[in-house]
Amino acid sequence: MRVLFGRVKSFAAAAALVAAAAAVPAATPSAAATGTPPQVYGAWHCSDDACTWATVRDMAGFDRANHWLIDRGDGRPSVNLVVLSFVNPLTLLDGTTDSGNAGGVPVGMNQAVVDYFTAHGIRVMLSIGGITYTDDWNTALAQNPTLLGQKAAALASRLGVGIEIDYEQSSGPNVTGLQAFIDAYRAAHPYDASGADPTARLTIDVAAGDRWLIALDQYATANWLTTTKPVLDYANAMVPSKQPSASGAESNWQEHLDGKSNYSPPIPPLAPAKFTGSLYIAEGSQVRPECTDFPSSVTNATSSWTRTAAPAGAGTTTGMLGYMFWAAERPSTRGVTTAPPNSCEGGVGTGATTFDIPLPMPALRQN
Repeated sequence: MRVLFGRVKSFAAAAALVAAAAAVPAATPSAAATGTPPQVYGAWHCSDDACTWATVRDMAGFDRANHWLIDRGDGRPSVNLVVLSFVNPLTLLDGTTDSGNAGGVPVGMNQAVVDYFTAHGIRVMLSIGGITYTDDWNTALAQNPTLLGQKAAALASRLGVGIEIDYEQSSGPNVTGLQAFIDAYRAAHPYDASGADPTARLTIDVAAGDRWLIALDQYATANWLTTTKPVLDYANAMVPSKQPSASGAESNWQEHLDGKSNYSPPIPPLAPAKFTGSLYIAEGSQVRPECTDFPSSVTNATSSWTRTAAPAGAGTTTGMLGYMFWAAERPSTRGVTTAPPNSCEGGVGTGATTFDIPLPMPALRQN
């Protein structure tokens, strides 16, 4: 998907802050405000070094670069989820300590960064993997997937975060190993439909549609993302290599709803409530309307469709779970960032107001 390479701090206090900020008058919702509103509205975050998080950030500088995430301009956050990207799975398994990691975790993914977001009612997760670390996923899953799952669970406990699986093996993924990883994680943090325990949030990335990561998509949809016996909370339908048009995005997402009955084995339909759609906010040298101009964005153009997307064989409620945006700050070594003057209050932030994004994130729809 990617083009490059504890504890939660006073949720009660965060809720109070959000309630106070909600007194600020909101922008008038668009005509798209029909159907089921998004519950997940988040951004992957790459720090200032192309997703390695290999340095400890000065938090004053971090705030200057990322203030738009916690303040859309009226004191309310622009998102209700931030996913810090990426943890190398093999480095985590080995417990590596070097110039950029401590005990297998990037040194920049620390409690100060987590608390920066959770203090404002924003849920935090860590993404394990990314396309750069696909081979390391394969190695770690072959060596000791159970221990890897246990270490991921311990990391989640230490920082008070959830975990995202970003395993981009397009051919012959080790789903047996990934099953052992998930089993070990769930042994420590059981599935929690209430959403009250942030460490219980465990998600997976699948392709934009059903035609890439086919084997992983098939296994995940059939075994981990059902509404009758859910194992993972939801999936993120990843952005393709280029920003899709509104029709292109909807076509990709419809593939997940429909499944692929002609594949062997078939990919079952996925419930609308079990996945988000993803879009770029910064792509190569371009700052997207997703970041700066919500009215002309693909997010806005797809909003009616995503709120009314109907089940096509799985689930009972209409509307996808929400949106995810790739990616805050510097997602690649060359290209634009979302730091000022390119911050995203006018895109992601305006969308949060238009959709009346819930803060903190509520219990997610299960059907």
